[in-house]
Amino acid sequence: MTMKVVTWNIQWGLGCDGRVDLARIVSDARALCDADVFCFQEISHGFTPYDNDQNQPQRLADLLPDHRPVFRPAVDITARDGKRQVFGNMILSRLPVLQVTSHMLPWPATEAKTMQRQGLETIVLSAFGPISITTCHLEFHAAEHRKAQVDALLQVHAERTRRGRLSFCESADSPYRTIAPAVAALICGDFNFEPDDVLHAAMQQQVAEDIPAFVDVWAAANPGMPHPPTAGVADAAQWPGGPHCRDFIFVTENLGQSIVDVRVDTATTASDHQPVAVTFNARTRGD
Repeated sequence: MTMKVVTWNIQWGLGCDGRVDLARIVSDARALCDADVFCFQEISHGFTPYDNDQNQPQRLADLLPDHRPVFRPAVDITARDGKRQVFGNMILSRLPVLQVTSHMLPWPATEAKTMQRQGLETIVLSAFGPISITTCHLEFHAAEHRKAQVDALLQVHAERTRRGRLSFCESADSPYRTIAPAVAALICGDFNFEPDDVLHAAMQQQVAEDIPAFVDVWAAANPGMPHPPTAGVADAAQWPGGPHCRDFIFVTENLGQSIVDVRVDTATTASDHQPVAVTFNARTRGD
């Protein structure tokens, strides 16, 4: 009756010791939580020297053979030597995956070092019913991009919710076929904003009366307690400002009633970020 989710910006598996080691990433992630769903950001293939030309989506799939791998690139370009280069998010689910959607997030034309960003969504079958799980990595260099991307994520949530109230097509062999609607939603990842940022509050605003709002799982489980740091813990070179939180898990209010545990591994140095885990129990629902 439980569902466990881990989110982690793994920085291509690049640890604070300068080694790229995906086996270490998986080992540390599983030590934190034997998750039903792992949501990883910054998965690379072809962007040397970061990944040593390793097929990281395949390597992670091999390391978690009991989970279905879902990788979709946000960046998909061709190098000068003709090789394909991809970079994006990945979900690995032990729960049945019912649907996969890669949402390309807004990429405004601004004079800043930016890239295409995405929200990778799976609908998985859990003890609660179908759950929408989206992992994202918002723009680091431009606040204008982050705001547009938060707005887009909330719009996707609103349209999915409204679409789920419509009749759905059960034809077995048509691309028009739709599935039973998600009963709740979870959005996680590296948001590149901190808890006191207006965008953190924006993620939890109700966009319309008929759309359930999101709650921050750490704040819901630990009222009044500051968020543990998820970046800048061991990598002072990239994060001279020191430890702080920029990685979050947001869930719709109905799923927030079922949170039984939230934790952050502040000890691992396998990435420049720290993994965050949440456990839900369907028996704790208020309904």
